[in-house]
Amino acid sequence: MPRKARKRSNTGIYHIMVRGINRQTIFEDDEDYVYFINVMKRAKIKGEFKLFGYCLMGNHVHILMQEKEESVSLSMQRICSSFVYWYNWKYDRCGHLFQERYKSEIVENEAYLLAALRYIHQNPVKAGIVDSLDRYNWSSYDDYTHEKSDLDTELILGMFSKNKQSAIKKIKSFMEEESDEGFIEYKEKHKHKVSDQEIIDIVKNTYGVENNSVNLLEKDKKKLILRDLKSIDGASIRQIARVTGVKKNIVERA
Repeated sequence: MPRKARKRSNTGIYHIMVRGINRQTIFEDDEDYVYFINVMKRAKIKGEFKLFGYCLMGNHVHILMQEKEESVSLSMQRICSSFVYWYNWKYDRCGHLFQERYKSEIVENEAYLLAALRYIHQNPVKAGIVDSLDRYNWSSYDDYTHEKSDLDTELILGMFSKNKQSAIKKIKSFMEEESDEGFIEYKEKHKHKVSDQEIIDIVKNTYGVENNSVNLLEKDKKKLILRDLKSIDGASIRQIARVTGVKKNIVERA
């Protein structure tokens, strides 16, 4: 069955969400977050699109952007392919990292644009990762609350005031307001983070083997255990590899 064509925005502005394939963690450490942000900024220069905001979560990304000469699809392809090429090299892996088809919604007016940006910035707080917007390092919130930014903040700040200091003060207040707008999102089944000891206990109690013996098992049994561990909500690929001693790329392919 052919895919449904995406809606086109009259303003060229889109709220984009891209997520890891099979709920896979995209960002394992700070370097991964930093590299993705730099990839977006390089793609912005090359593709000449406007980047209004973003938020990088563990296994998905929100981006608020406006296409210009280059289509949003091409810009997203440029961002994702550049990051995956580097990520596969870094972690000695191959294959896809992102869900094949990103989600998008059109942004047609100023009110929706502001609400989308607020929703994006509030993601880490609503997920319980931090207790305030300014404590999360991997969103564009700071770009709107400081004097200098590599993003295209002028349009949105200008909606609050022509004076930048006044605009910054007002947008801070706006971003902190409670909201229940409905936007595209990625919901975790559980917020519980599985501990290493829980994984060790599961391997021992379910399969009767020690965690550090998984790598010595015959191929089919090892694959079965790894697949079961990957299905546990809150367990990451890197964590499973660390606890079992199995290489990360083997865990991913299981």
